[in-house]
Amino acid sequence: MQSIFKRYEKKYLVTEKQCNAFKGILAQYMIPDQYGEYLVQNLYYDTENWDVIRASIEKPIYKEKMRLRCYGIANDDSTFYLELKKKYEGVVYKRRIAIPSESLTGGSVRNIVSTTPSQISREFDFYMQSNEVSEKIYIAYQRLAFAGLDDTGLRVTFDSDIRFRLDDLCFSNSNAGEATIPEGKMVMEIKTLGGMPLWMASALSENEIFPISFSKFGICYVDHIYKQLFEEKKVKVCA
Repeated sequence: MQSIFKRYEKKYLVTEKQCNAFKGILAQYMIPDQYGEYLVQNLYYDTENWDVIRASIEKPIYKEKMRLRCYGIANDDSTFYLELKKKYEGVVYKRRIAIPSESLTGGSVRNIVSTTPSQISREFDFYMQSNEVSEKIYIAYQRLAFAGLDDTGLRVTFDSDIRFRLDDLCFSNSNAGEATIPEGKMVMEIKTLGGMPLWMASALSENEIFPISFSKFGICYVDHIYKQLFEEKKVKVCA
């Protein structure tokens, strides 16, 4: 299992028509990865006042956030991945620890990290000691992933049916949640180790697909959570 990543990531909000046209071109250079289409479930960690995501949406030079991820429907045989995602001047660095399902039963991520002797575990431990974070939001989506035929470092993913919830923060109810983006659209992400292939840049231009600044956690906070908090404050002031 790869535990350290360094790569460039570009995100795009595409329509179904743009997606189909782009996938038609991808078929010449890329293939679906070994898992095809699958469910991705995440628990993102933040402070009581949402300090992590509030700082992130200010677009600082350096930012980091922690999440617990599961691929597919969670069961007793599942492997969970604790990830610390860092971004510095446009480059994404990721640290990952695999955690068996039984280790999470009756235990906490903090205890698992603090008792695991590795450099990556120490990074997680330092992050959690420096930031009073806990599980704050569940985000799930369906993902279709492609990998390069010749360039193994090239990946393209399409995420649809993106949904979130602030209660019932577990992986056992994957269908529940509130939609985050308009129906008929999905998030496309291009991940590279360096520059983008010329054929891909041309395909993006031909289909009028342009990069955007987008974060699933960020859009949930800005378009949903912040509005709810603002409405609650207005009610308290008026009461």
